[in-house]
Amino acid sequence: MCKIFIKLFLSLPLNKFIMALDALHAISPIDGRYSSKVSNLSPYFSEAALIKYRVLVEIEYFIGLCECPLPQLVSFDKNKYPRLREIYTSFKDQDAIAIKKIESVTNHDVKAVEYFIKEKFDVLGLQSFKEFIHFGLTSQDINNTAIPLSLKEATQTQYIPTLESLIAQLKIMSSEWSDVPLLARTHGQPASPTRLGKEIMVFVVRLEHQLKVLKAIPFGAKFGGATGNYNAHFVAYPSIDWKLFGTQFVEKTLGLSHSFPTTQIEHYDNLAALFDCMKRINSILLDLDRDMWTYISMDYFKQQIKAGEIGSSAMPHKVNPIDFENSEGNIGIANALFEHLAAKLPVSRLQRDLTDSTVLRVVGVPLAHSLIAFGATLKGLNKLLLNREALEADLENNWAVVAEAIQTILRREGYEKPYEALKGLTRKNERVTKASVHAFIDELAISDSLKDELKMISPDNYVGVQFFK
Repeated sequence: MCKIFIKLFLSLPLNKFIMALDALHAISPIDGRYSSKVSNLSPYFSEAALIKYRVLVEIEYFIGLCECPLPQLVSFDKNKYPRLREIYTSFKDQDAIAIKKIESVTNHDVKAVEYFIKEKFDVLGLQSFKEFIHFGLTSQDINNTAIPLSLKEATQTQYIPTLESLIAQLKIMSSEWSDVPLLARTHGQPASPTRLGKEIMVFVVRLEHQLKVLKAIPFGAKFGGATGNYNAHFVAYPSIDWKLFGTQFVEKTLGLSHSFPTTQIEHYDNLAALFDCMKRINSILLDLDRDMWTYISMDYFKQQIKAGEIGSSAMPHKVNPIDFENSEGNIGIANALFEHLAAKLPVSRLQRDLTDSTVLRVVGVPLAHSLIAFGATLKGLNKLLLNREALEADLENNWAVVAEAIQTILRREGYEKPYEALKGLTRKNERVTKASVHAFIDELAISDSLKDELKMISPDNYVGVQFFK
């Protein structure tokens, strides 16, 4: 799709070009059906965004050389720094289009950025300094700083706040339902009861832990010339500590983590760790989606009905759990891409091959599908209405689950073979009821006070310790 539009604007005069992408004709659902949900990612991962970040790095690098300073740049007027930075702070679509026009000739995207900036230097009367634009660099010094920078900013401004909103909603629900008894199911079978709020808190704790891990992962960036050794820099200015310069530029100016040593490209190990972590977060969310979907199917939850909304085209009574299903589908797409990115990016032949360049262009896609999933899950959670009657009925219909409690107390009292005694009660393919449990207790050769203690146990109060409120 991108190539189609590039051909379109290359065939038109610059001032008459109009971006024609619309939701009805986009191939990707991210740019079509879901475009309104992920449009905030465009300033970080679109083609125009990548070009802008490249311009930013080139400008800041030139300023860094002036601050070094290189002998030929000592005379550069520092008062012109704001004008230079305006090249990227005021970057417009027309600038991106101009760079793409240059690229149609150079057939090299980063070189096109260099030539664009040189044209800007001509306009600013800085012709004598323009050969220090992209001085000593390879294109990967720009790509391997621009892309991590855009990814870092998108993660911090879009991904993390959205995930934190989802976690906050889960915390509210966990607190609201902290005392609601819930029949647990292990292996799909009725098991020792729990609390609904606690089960939701399980997901809160899991997500918060992974978010903490994610925040600790550095955004690595390569900067060191054609093969990572500052060859061109050193041969021109051997007295300068170029390793120190590169580290300061990457870490202080750009706010990234300088990867060193490297080959021509960033080794992407930290990027792989980031994508693996995002995949784990998605997997936890998938687990939540499926649990909520199942609770809805069990009638534990009703869903708020929106006027005019259709649940099924054929069955008017249905209110489908579409939000959790939508989330699950988007997680599948996102995780497939995260898996490929994490596995492929750290692997490169010798000092580099070009496969990383290809896949780096899609780093925004799994983030987009993840954010769509976050939003869908959050929407689904906000539609849930607790059906206490269904939860209570399920507990009442499964008195067999108190057998664990009874046999444990009998163990405490030294009763002979309590497990076997309860096994005889509960494994007859007959329904176990309150009456049958109490009748069993009455037949035990134990004290009346102990019988009274056992009869106090019921499925709705045998819920364990209250850890979370």
